Amino acid sequence: MSIVYVLLPLALVLAIAAVIAFIWAVRHGQFDDLDTPSVRMLHDDEDEQPK
Repeated sequence: MSIVYVLLPLALVLAIAAVIAFIWAVRHGQFDDLDTPSVRMLHDDEDEQPK
């Protein structure tokens, strides 16, 4: 039963850390554009000249 006194605060600290990390990521724009990076490789590079 004494392990509950260790695991419960540890779980709460980890959950709070995850929420803080998520809020930080949202505020710093990590989730602003989720579509462009996945299709960026499909677009041709127009700056590159054929040899």
